[in-house]
Amino acid sequence: MNGTNLFKIALRALVNNKMRAFLTMLGIIIGVASVITMLAIGQGSKRSIQKQVSEMGSNMIMIHPGADMRGGVRQDPSAMQTLKLTDYASLQEETRYLSAVSPNVSKSGQLINGANNYPASVNGVSIDYLTIRQLSVESGEIFTEADIQTSAKVCVIGKTIVDNLFTNGEDPVGRVIRFGTIPFRVVGVLKSKGYNSMGQDQDAVVLAPYTTVMKRLSAVTYLQSIFASALTEDMTEEAMEEITTILRSNHKLKEGDDDDFNIRSQQELSSMLSSTTNLMTTLLACIAGISLIVGGIGIMNIMYVSVTERTREIGLRMSVGARGIDILSQFLIEAVLISITGGIIGVLIGVGASFAVKSIANWPVYIQLWSVILSFLVCTITGIFFGWYPAKKAADLDPIEAIRYE
Repeated sequence: MNGTNLFKIALRALVNNKMRAFLTMLGIIIGVASVITMLAIGQGSKRSIQKQVSEMGSNMIMIHPGADMRGGVRQDPSAMQTLKLTDYASLQEETRYLSAVSPNVSKSGQLINGANNYPASVNGVSIDYLTIRQLSVESGEIFTEADIQTSAKVCVIGKTIVDNLFTNGEDPVGRVIRFGTIPFRVVGVLKSKGYNSMGQDQDAVVLAPYTTVMKRLSAVTYLQSIFASALTEDMTEEAMEEITTILRSNHKLKEGDDDDFNIRSQQELSSMLSSTTNLMTTLLACIAGISLIVGGIGIMNIMYVSVTERTREIGLRMSVGARGIDILSQFLIEAVLISITGGIIGVLIGVGASFAVKSIANWPVYIQLWSVILSFLVCTITGIFFGWYPAKKAADLDPIEAIRYE
């Protein structure tokens, strides 16, 4: 018996029992659709996080003072004064793997413009800070090196600050706002970046020359942190090692001494968030994959019922010359047809559900081709695996006993 006839016989058997075949497919349909949708949501979240981390500066390296022990009590790193302007100057001059370096000193307080006020922190930075954090000026300009040298009272503000201090829609560039009692002239407005993956408003920012914040606002000679950017993302590790060597030399630390500073990179944050997202995606896919197993068990169950119902038919076919391999193939084709048809419907529903989640819930969704192919292959293998044993049982029937079966 050729393959075409076997296929026709299997198809006719399924058509004659449409409802039963559909209910058997249902487990496969739900499983495939669930896997595709869950993977799409997981991959969408991962890409969204990676995009937001990249917008913060994927090559960014952050250097903070390290905690210290004094009298047996560990001190708060923010209270330490281990980072100096000489460290900033050394990193500028001696590093080979950094494209930009900026000091950072901040002071919290109240910004005031007429009757409007808003709580914010003024960050004292250099011009390179915009490159490191991938910020850009939308209107006006950034402060100059001359402003840094003279500790000029100028600043660049974000969109959130503009919305809260200039409520009448006036152009803030050239206007004077006060930080407490100290006036600052606004020289530029940053392009909006919105909220990051941590839920922080990236537009609630005020940037000023670091010398201005150190001398006029905080009256300090140390830095709260240093931001840097590696030449490329692949060079981040080399850059961090180089920074460690330079700072240990500057701070005269001996070989056995602990670092009095901490170095972190965006790469670490990205890896941590990605691993967490991957774990959640895998967990969701495994839960959804259980439906495929349930669907496979349903196929096995129905095939057993089908073999039992058609025992006499099997006996008649074998008595007129059908071989065991023909009977095996016939029932195996039925199982594969059920799983493949269910897989196709599941793929369509899964893709549709993914776009529905994106449009209705506004969640980031990304459908990868491999997830669709993998789901389809798994459901096909499921059909073969769970359909094999009932088909083998049918092929092993004794023709005479099968004909006598009531």
